Amino acid sequence: MNKQQLASKIWESANKMRSKIEANEYKDYILGFIFYKFLSETEVARLKARDFAEEDLPSLVEDDKETVEFVKGECGYFIAYDNLFSTWVAKGGDFEISNVRDALSAFSRNIDPARKRVFDGIFDTLQTGLSKLGTDARSQSKAARDLIYLIKDIPMDGRQDYDVLGFIYEYLISNFAANAGKKAGEFYTPHEVSMLMSEIVSWHLAGRENITIYDPTSGSGSLLINIGKAVARRNGDPDSIKYYAQELKENTYNLTRMNLVMRGILPDNIVARNGDTLEDDWPRFDTVENKDETYDPLFVDAVVSNPPYSQNWDPEDKELDPRFKFGVAPKSKADYAFLLHDLYHLRPDGIMCIVLPHGVLFRGGEEGTIRKNLVENRHIQAIIGLPANIFFGTGIPTIVMVLRKQRETSDVLVVDASKHFVKEGKNNKLRASDIKRIVDAVTTNATVDKFSRLVPIDEIRANDYNLNIPRYVDSSEAAESWDVYATMFGGVPKAEVDALERYWKVWPSLKGQLYRDAGGSCLAPATDDVAQAAKGNADVRAFLGGYRDAISNLPAALRSRLVDGADEVDTVAEEEAIAELLKDALAGVALIDGYDAYQALDDAWAGISGDLEVIQTEGKGAVRKVDPNMVVKKKNGKDVEVQDGWAGRILPFALVQERLLAEDVKEIASRDSRLSEISQEVDEILESFDEEDKGSSAAVSDEGSFVAAELKKAMKAIGKHPENDFEQGLVRAQALLDEEKGLKKANKEARAALEERTKEVIEGLTDAQCDDLLAAKWIEPLQAELLALPETVVSDFIAKVAALNAKYATTYSDVCNQIDDAESQLADMLGQLTGNEYDMAGIAELRKLLGGE
Repeated sequence: MNKQQLASKIWESANKMRSKIEANEYKDYILGFIFYKFLSETEVARLKARDFAEEDLPSLVEDDKETVEFVKGECGYFIAYDNLFSTWVAKGGDFEISNVRDALSAFSRNIDPARKRVFDGIFDTLQTGLSKLGTDARSQSKAARDLIYLIKDIPMDGRQDYDVLGFIYEYLISNFAANAGKKAGEFYTPHEVSMLMSEIVSWHLAGRENITIYDPTSGSGSLLINIGKAVARRNGDPDSIKYYAQELKENTYNLTRMNLVMRGILPDNIVARNGDTLEDDWPRFDTVENKDETYDPLFVDAVVSNPPYSQNWDPEDKELDPRFKFGVAPKSKADYAFLLHDLYHLRPDGIMCIVLPHGVLFRGGEEGTIRKNLVENRHIQAIIGLPANIFFGTGIPTIVMVLRKQRETSDVLVVDASKHFVKEGKNNKLRASDIKRIVDAVTTNATVDKFSRLVPIDEIRANDYNLNIPRYVDSSEAAESWDVYATMFGGVPKAEVDALERYWKVWPSLKGQLYRDAGGSCLAPATDDVAQAAKGNADVRAFLGGYRDAISNLPAALRSRLVDGADEVDTVAEEEAIAELLKDALAGVALIDGYDAYQALDDAWAGISGDLEVIQTEGKGAVRKVDPNMVVKKKNGKDVEVQDGWAGRILPFALVQERLLAEDVKEIASRDSRLSEISQEVDEILESFDEEDKGSSAAVSDEGSFVAAELKKAMKAIGKHPENDFEQGLVRAQALLDEEKGLKKANKEARAALEERTKEVIEGLTDAQCDDLLAAKWIEPLQAELLALPETVVSDFIAKVAALNAKYATTYSDVCNQIDDAESQLADMLGQLTGNEYDMAGIAELRKLLGGE
């Protein structure tokens, strides 16, 4: 299975295993064990690379000081053979929780002094929490053993390097965050927000050789890692990046270090601290005794952070701190304290991104003063308003503020991205196209209608430095307006038709087909069938044809890049390369939103990259692999995994059947169609019976369906000569149900045979067939999604015109006439009523008001 499938399986199992342990705590156990596995297998891999054989591993003992020092020099730590993760697995039922405690203690005393800051205390959270895995040693041993067996299959070597481990680690962290409620914000920034910030930072740092990045509220370290990956993708050398991290909570600080180490980051490039960022800043010095002489403050190329929102802090005497030269944040809201801390640690040519609540844009007092100073000193480059409910544990709307130490311009780009998201469960989520739209605006300082605007500093001054986004960007839908003349006399206002100008520019002949001049300020609809007129229009057809031509070469290009080059394609960089191809292809095409095309590509890429990962790990032969399809079923009250048929490792059975076993599929479909007809005929027979017949026969249930056993008895009584319509209906129903039974049996056997046949076909595919099927799975659905984009444009246009015509189809005069008619009809009906003298007097008065006298 690919890393996504493996991660999902581990998460599902882990979630079942954690019992009553809170998700926020359980993550520390499973992630701690994963990290220990990583360190253990890294040591073995490095020793084997230095000519250690498998049979040499038992000689790894703590008493052998020379070997211990050698391993510490290679890895930064030493793990004895008895404490290796593989040894734990080999113990089977003899494994005990004491093995873990002993191993973690031994690890602590066998860290290379030069790597102390990376590894010292890194397992403290796991060590102290082991007792929560059970009420006694036996239950703790079982829980730990279950965890070890759960994660033992995570690959740590091969062509995938440590990417699988890192992916699974990140996947588990994000899922634990989703289940941890408000505590999630303490350790996790949603991946999409990380990607947004990383793209902005990596754009600014492109071309630099040695880069330092810093997160003063590092959490799990995921934000730092995503920034580093994006920078390395642009600059090419991941080892040229140095990571600085500070985190207040010890267990979360340990997460940071684990996550950084497991991503293959050199220990020398990891500098992490456990401390209060605002109270314990990052001055560096050799020793406390000579700190004044060796003081070296930290300044970096990029700072990224997602600090706790509106937290209390101690501002006393902070005006003396050089970090807060622009002002001291109020005691009840540390947001600007974190921002100023980040800005202080930035190099003159650096960049920073920080996530903050909206309130920092408009709150007054000390925060207003700080905001003014930031604006006047040209530090704020961009403000990005994010959708609400995008962070785990809080629904408040947030922003990403982009700041620089030095800028030549004083304008501020304001982006309102609050409307660009997709709903996913309880949370909103930025899509790949949303991130790209934001990054494009920020990196080009683009002003985009209802999305972004480059605001001059004079306008900000005029607004008293209030940076609230709606003051500068109006992303709301235009209010519905009604034309008085058109409402009274009919027709469609020319101004509202002209509002569709972007369509008329591309389809100039269509306007004349849909509207004719009605005199004055209105046009008259020229057709009742807008859809037929639009789809038949020559300009529209040319638009659709031109789009098809523009992307007609894409399938061949993708086949060459992805199918032919499946063994070597860089799955990280390739998506952006294809995005550029798509962008170039659509460069001259009007009305198509390029971000919709990019989203279609990204949606497809998730599946494509997963398949490429399997092929690059296992070889092209993986396309011919078929695996047991395992499902969970209840057995003796327990969930048991059992086989239910087969599944292609890469190729879906349905695709292979559609392309290579179409006749077999057609036969089954034909029987299914007949089964549907039979069901309908049986229903019609039941509906034809009168209630007396139904009630007198046991062959028909009270719910109005046939009772099989009773129907057979009725058949014996009727014999070969039904006497009436009811008996004829019963005979016909029995024949249909017999046919149905035969068809179901035949289809069950045919489906089983088809599944076995499909398995044989996949395992015997030729290379050419493999390539054709990969193209059918990867490329054809993407091409179909892309081809649907202009059709959607036309459909949206038709809906707009139809709604516009309907809006003014009924005039005020028509409404008045309808009211008059209704009143007249009501008055006539009232005249036919009778009653006592008081009733009649009331009715007479009502008829008078209705004008019906």
